[in-house]
Amino acid sequence: MSGHGTPIPMTSYKSTGLSGVADVPGDKSISHRSLILGAMAVGETKITGLLEGEDVLDTAKAMQAFGAEVTKHDDGSWSVHGVGVGGFAEPDQVIDCGNSGTGVRLIMGAMATCPISVTFTGDASLNKRPMARVTDPLALFGAQTVGRSGGRLPMTIVGADSPVPVKYTVPVPSAQVKSAVLLAGLNAPGQTVVIEQEATRDHTERMLAGFGAKISTEETNDGRVITLTGQPELKPQTIAVPRDPSSAAFPVCAALITEGSDVLVPNIGLNPTRAGLFDTLREMGADLTYEHLREEGGEPVADLRAKYSPNMKGIEVPEWRAASMIDEYPVLSVVAANAEGQTVMRGVKELRVKESDRIDAMATGLRANGVEVEEGEDWWIVTGKGIGNVPGGATCESHLDHRIAMSFMVLGLSTKAPVSVDDGGPIATSFPIFEPLMAQLGADVRRS
Repeated sequence: MSGHGTPIPMTSYKSTGLSGVADVPGDKSISHRSLILGAMAVGETKITGLLEGEDVLDTAKAMQAFGAEVTKHDDGSWSVHGVGVGGFAEPDQVIDCGNSGTGVRLIMGAMATCPISVTFTGDASLNKRPMARVTDPLALFGAQTVGRSGGRLPMTIVGADSPVPVKYTVPVPSAQVKSAVLLAGLNAPGQTVVIEQEATRDHTERMLAGFGAKISTEETNDGRVITLTGQPELKPQTIAVPRDPSSAAFPVCAALITEGSDVLVPNIGLNPTRAGLFDTLREMGADLTYEHLREEGGEPVADLRAKYSPNMKGIEVPEWRAASMIDEYPVLSVVAANAEGQTVMRGVKELRVKESDRIDAMATGLRANGVEVEEGEDWWIVTGKGIGNVPGGATCESHLDHRIAMSFMVLGLSTKAPVSVDDGGPIATSFPIFEPLMAQLGADVRRS
């Protein structure tokens, strides 16, 4: 069952000639951060292009619960009247973050150094996900946490009355953990230092600088060292959210494996900490080009053109690239199934603790559709059958995971028999216009 209502079974049928412009939603990572930092600034932050998926809307409601004024205007833009760093009020109700691991972990960081108590919960999927990776470093600031066994939601965090700055080395590559610590450091005196041995997406650092925080990044032998000076007055911003590369992955990959396709995806964010999938696809032989490269709001942006690519080959994806494409491995595995030879993916244990165990979910579904998959704790190998040779015909479990559901809908566009998922409802959390957008391009995806 979907965490947001009755299950929505969906089926994808073999299609040809996807074409047109795919206007995918705004970047989810930047949308969350725009709302949270807008709420921590003094004055009005204006946002255009905000992703209006359920995950981001849950974050907007949370910022309202903390005392910020969050408004959607008739022209589709949003504004946030912030309460300043350390100005969060104690919410009257439990904060429900739905399906969003990003939302809950960033909000925990933002409130952990405020003298308030907050109880967090989520849907059935989110309540299974580990939160100790965030609450452990937040405890160093002086925050206290009470939750379910295994560090799971529902969970109450008592913010620090007298927070102290911390120096923290992130044990596993995680932009969520890094960002939570940096957001907590905003209301701590002195300098908070985060060290990451492997670079992760840097939207938080870029946006903090844009809002006027004093933040620096240095590459050292120990890794990337990020230093934030606490207790700034954040200045409100005007933010144009670029389109989400993780959402763009689905129409892009669909075009690559669907005969006769030519799809343009405009205004995609190409932050180097997020663009690993596109680099990987090109190395596999995908006909994928960047047009009109430019910079908007401190982020590199381009239009992506993806064309049918029948001669793609399996490759070994560089392990160091994993952090820049961790959310895209499920749909990459679909492309890999349509390539020739083996695609090897290593250093991906983070996939085991996403909205679902994404390695297990994709491996099980791909095998059911006639694809050979090997897997280990932090690696998996997909042996491709070549485009048009995947049998299909199976119904796959989405495990309340939007990316699993969309990946199998992409798979079915090129299989011999249709591919189904038991519940496509979670797609709305990140890509609420997925169905009409794919239909407009010519994909045959139906609710069943």
